Amino acid sequence: MSERSERTPRPAGTRAPRWLLPAELAEPDPTRPRPRRTARDWLVDVLLFTGAALLGLNTWADQPPYYADATPAWMLTVDPWVGAAACLALWWRRRFPLALAIALVPALMLAGTALGASMVAVFTVAIRRDWLPASLVTVAYLAPTLHFAALHQPPGTSRSVAMAFTGVAFLVPLSWGMTTRARRQLILGLRRDADRQRQDHQRRLADARRAERERIAREMHDVLAHRISLLCVHAGGLAYRTAPAQAGAAVPLAADEIREAAEVIRDAAAQALDELAEVLAVLRDGGPQDPAAAPQPRLTDIARLVAEARAAGQRVSFEMVCAPGTAETLRPATQRTVYRIVQEGLTNARKHAPGAPVEVRVDAAPGSGVAVAVSNPAPSGSRGGPGAGAGLTGLAERVALDGGTVEHGVTDGSFRLTARLSWPA
Repeated sequence: MSERSERTPRPAGTRAPRWLLPAELAEPDPTRPRPRRTARDWLVDVLLFTGAALLGLNTWADQPPYYADATPAWMLTVDPWVGAAACLALWWRRRFPLALAIALVPALMLAGTALGASMVAVFTVAIRRDWLPASLVTVAYLAPTLHFAALHQPPGTSRSVAMAFTGVAFLVPLSWGMTTRARRQLILGLRRDADRQRQDHQRRLADARRAERERIAREMHDVLAHRISLLCVHAGGLAYRTAPAQAGAAVPLAADEIREAAEVIRDAAAQALDELAEVLAVLRDGGPQDPAAAPQPRLTDIARLVAEARAAGQRVSFEMVCAPGTAETLRPATQRTVYRIVQEGLTNARKHAPGAPVEVRVDAAPGSGVAVAVSNPAPSGSRGGPGAGAGLTGLAERVALDGGTVEHGVTDGSFRLTARLSWPA
């Protein structure tokens, strides 16, 4: 890639080559008030300069000019020089459009050969400035030239024709320039809208990806943290009972006891893998409604969750207050959230307060919603460990998505995790 192409990359959405576009469209950069002229701009500048010079030469071709009797001799002397200077000044028309147009008003009053340059100046100011200054500049040209055309006409031309030609000479460049400006502004506006839509799309895509990552993290934590904590409890118990036996301070474990503990660990690991597979199936493009996805946990599964915790050695008291048959009317997403709340509470109690009694209560009613409370004695020391706090953070996000609230903290020596969710109609 050449150095020039690296400095001036083609704008997004532009299919035409840069050299075929005006500078305003080739480099629509608001930080650069004067973009570099393209090959098209140079060609247009050369053509306009040549046209203005030829029109001035045509005016001066007839000697003396038709307006010689109406002008002093000194004006006829400076006429071609003023016209030539006006044509040369057109090379600065892009940088100083309004100043050039104003400066050529007196030049046209002195020299008829400056007519072509004046027309180009009107065209330029109409493109590069708003309609009001362009219109005022055009009036400044029309007022004296129309008056002059009404008093002095070329040979064989009537007064009305001369005035009409004078009006067309300035109104056509004005209209053409205003139309060109409107078209360029429309194109730039469409580009800005396209860029804004592209940025909004990228921002929405990034938000969606971040939300999906958070959802995956919540699901992974809720499923794996519970099972892995059960594995830790069983493995820890096996190690605790084996260590004294190795030191000769206790009777070694029987083969049946070791096999039973190994089977419990194996079953818990298999369940963790199965639930992980279920989470991955749910997170596929089909989402929770995918027929291939495994059923999600419901309120009736909380009793099984508590039974697993009790089998792992936790002392759990569980109470669910819900009228028979009403739990099935609660939407599945809310039931899954209630299950995850209880699961997180049991996991935290097992990690931070092992051996402490845990109380679980779920109150569900269509009128008042669902209230969940999990409490256990507060641990005496910090037992943070890896991932401490991540589950509660993800739980708060999950509950917020379902329109509920969650609170947790130590009250009267007990750590309480409470949540409340509405019961949508």
